[in-house]
Amino acid sequence: MRKRKQQELPARPVGLAAPGRRSVKKIEAIIKPFKLDEVKEALQEIGIQGITVTEAKGFGRQKGHAELYRGAEYIVDFLPKVKVEIVIGDDLVEKAIDAIRRAAQTGRIGDGKIFVSNIEEAIRIRTGESGLDAI
Repeated sequence: MRKRKQQELPARPVGLAAPGRRSVKKIEAIIKPFKLDEVKEALQEIGIQGITVTEAKGFGRQKGHAELYRGAEYIVDFLPKVKVEIVIGDDLVEKAIDAIRRAAQTGRIGDGKIFVSNIEEAIRIRTGESGLDAI
């Protein structure tokens, strides 16, 4: 078995954006699971290529609900949700928020939340590209 030679990468300061570089944002949306396909399609329509999806459980104002199982009532505190994460340039943030809102909205309590945060640095592991080039 041959060992693959690891490529030498040049050292570079992390977290220092080049002057004039556009900023990168992370959008996290907590949505109802049955809305995932609609949200994915809406994001693809505006040109967003990659998303990360995580199954989650939680509650907010919706609280939980009671369910009957074999004649006994159980309180379900944590409700199934899906967390969708995307990392994009500033120029797409408003379009992405609007696309997520329109696709995920049912008009009922528990539709979810959208969080936007700054990303200090994004680096593609394979090539070493950084910033928007890494996305």
